[in-house]
Amino acid sequence: MSKPDFDDPDLPLPDLLAEWPEAAAVFLERKMLCPGCPISPFHTVADACLEYGLDEGAFRAELSLRLRRRAP
Repeated sequence: MSKPDFDDPDLPLPDLLAEWPEAAAVFLERKMLCPGCPISPFHTVADACLEYGLDEGAFRAELSLRLRRRAP
């Protein structure tokens, strides 16, 4: 199985969080309940941002920054 693409707009949240578990902190810091939500398999980052009224570009930038800090 190939590695998920972080930039894929259709990437389901559980796939994102399974590959990059440190991303959960970005959601939780914003009081987003996406990690652990039973609806998350049907949501993408765009859906989550829409639900929480967040700027998707800014949120993705924060996610990207956090993921770049990941140990190689």
